[in-house]
Parts: sequence; structure tokens; C-alpha cells
Amino acid sequence: MNCAAILILTTSCFSWTSAIYLPNRQATKKLKYLLEPPVYAEVTSPRGGNATLPCVLRFKPSHYNVKWTKLEPLRRGSENIVMITNGSAHKPYGLLGPRASLRKAHAMDASLRLSNLELEDNGRYRCELINGIEDESVIITLEIEGMVFPYQSKNGRYKFTYQEAKEACVEQDGTLATFKQLYRAWTEGLDWCNAGWLIDGTVHYPILHPRAECGGELLPGIRSYGPRDRIRDHFDAFCFTSRTTGFVFFVGGPLTFGEAVQVCRGEGGELALVGQLYSAWRFLSYDRCNGGWLKDGSVRFPITTPRERCGGIPEAGVRTFGYPNKTLRLYGAYCYR
Repeated sequence: MNCAAILILTTSCFSWTSAIYLPNRQATKKLKYLLEPPVYAEVTSPRGGNATLPCVLRFKPSHYNVKWTKLEPLRRGSENIVMITNGSAHKPYGLLGPRASLRKAHAMDASLRLSNLELEDNGRYRCELINGIEDESVIITLEIEGMVFPYQSKNGRYKFTYQEAKEACVEQDGTLATFKQLYRAWTEGLDWCNAGWLIDGTVHYPILHPRAECGGELLPGIRSYGPRDRIRDHFDAFCFTSRTTGFVFFVGGPLTFGEAVQVCRGEGGELALVGQLYSAWRFLSYDRCNGGWLKDGSVRFPITTPRERCGGIPEAGVRTFGYPNKTLRLYGAYCYR
């Protein structure tokens, strides 16, 4: 059997690349000092909001520190420490430090508070009690509420190296998605036939409706190429974005791209990013049957109520006309303010 592309959700064709997504079922020792499970093993919050990651002591050893660390599987070198406390004093560290504090609801509370959440805050955090004899820890996952959207280079299909895909997502108000985020998007209806990079350097594509041109008649699921060479290999990108603080609005045309830029500026805004348009569609049910320029030079329109005269596709989504010639005076503009 050809296993160049594997289906994560079936057992018909497994390789070592699919095993990295299986949960760790090894037995863990019962904790002595930290409360487990830690009240909530997963916390969800929108971008711009606040979150409290729970970590509560059962009782205190005579001498101890509690260290909060963000676990980043791609990180190399020193730990990504967020906060260290000895129960009476604490010290923040790193990029998250200025937005981190301790809840201190009671004497046994070592819970971490993060404010003004950013997309990059998504991930797993470790609360570790250290006393030099019986160190122990609990893991809490912070999920930023959001959505995944596929993104392709203006130069065509499969043009991004890993780094280029990462930068492209940031430019469109997003980050490269995690496998968990892509999996959730698949369960919510994402069906996409082009493979894209994820944040861990693996490449996948989600299929709800199996077809010959999209990996064959396998069962629905996440098709995977596994880890790829981040410099030599080229694919599209799966980006993750969340709610925004501003709003998207449409200005009618017809306009060239340059005219669209000026019109948005005249309205006190700028051309919207792709992630901002997807966010408006997903979280504000933005629906507009007019193609409009976006900042990356693409032309798109958001549909929440599918109808024949608006593309004729039965599923809701953000439709695209690709990257037309910027001198064409055919479209309006989607602005963001």
C-alpha cells in the first residue's frame, strides 16, 4: 500500500509520522502537592481577552518554587519560562511576562493569569512545583477561540516554504495553525484539496468529501504528508485567526486596486486582511455578495447564506476570485477600521 499520504483517522495505513498525534497513555504517578486534575485541563478565551490557568496546591512543602513554563515543541535552547514564585514573591520572564500575573485567590493558589491574549499564546503550559526532592507538575492547555483558513501564494499553488508560510499567515492577521486547530476546523466543515503547512512543520489537508483528485476514495479525515523539509519543500498554508477589535465594511466600486486603497483610507481605515475578512464572516456572520479587493491583492466575498446568484456553491464560506490584475476596475473594496 502506498503510504505517501496517510489518513490520520483510520488504521488502514499508519507510519511513524501519524504516531506523533496519538495521546500519551503512559500511567502517571499520583501527585502529592499539586491538585490534579487542575480544576480545568483546558481553558478557552478569545484574542484580546484574559485567561486564568489553574494551579492549586494541596499543601505546601517547607521550601518550594512554582515555575510556569509555556511548552513550545519547536523551541530550541532554554526553557520558555513565564513566571516563578516562592509563594511570597514572584518574578515574570520572557515575552509573556509583562502580560502575566498570579491570581492569588488564597494561600494555596498558584494560578497564572494572562491578559490581552494574542494568537501566539495558544498552547500547553506547565505548572511545576520544585522543592529539590519531589518535583511535580500539571499541564494546562490554553485554546484561543478562532478559526482556520487556507491561504495560497499570489504566485500560485504550492509556493511557500515553511518560513514563507509562517510569514504569510502573520501578514494576514493569523498564525500557522496547529494540528488540533485544523482537526477542529475539519469537524466544523473545512474540506480543502490543497496541502498546507502547520506550525509544527508537518503538512496536511482536510477532506470531508473523498474524491479521486483529492487523495482517492479513502475515508474522510485529515490527510497527512508528515514532517517535510522546511527549506526545500513548498506547499500552501493553513492559518489560524480569531476575533478582531475592529470591523470590516464594504465600499462599492468599480475600483482598481490602487483606488480601493485610497477609498479605504478616505473612510478612516485600510484594505482588510484575509484573516480579518474570515473573522468577520465567522464571528459576525458577515454576508456580502460583492467581490472586493483585499490588502494582499486578492478579491473575495463572504457568504453566510448560500444562494444561487452568489457563487452557486451550497456551503457557506469566503469565496475568492484569486489575484486579478490590479488595474482592472471591476470590484469594490473590503475595508477594515
